[in-house]
Amino acid sequence: MDIKQLTKEMHRFVRSKGWYDAESKRPQTPRNLAVSLAIEAAEILEHFQFTDEIRNREELGSELADVMLYLLQLASVSGVDLKQAVLKKIEVNKSRTWDTDN
Repeated sequence: MDIKQLTKEMHRFVRSKGWYDAESKRPQTPRNLAVSLAIEAAEILEHFQFTDEIRNREELGSELADVMLYLLQLASVSGVDLKQAVLKKIEVNKSRTWDTDN
């Protein structure tokens, strides 16, 4: 499944919950999605609190999936072609240099 198919599946789920409805208690605005994305990304950190090891790969995978779903949705409702944005960023990063000293 590619990014477009994942995005369609995500939209299908969100619509089924009524979250795109005007009277939804969970308005799917870019701001709300960005906040939700940050919260879910922070939840990934809980898996590494006080350890460098992955304690529960399935739970970590679930949190990573939450982040990806919010990212796909935020890109889509904001009119960003995420695939193109990623490919463009990779090209930009190819010409960048980073400090190699630790």
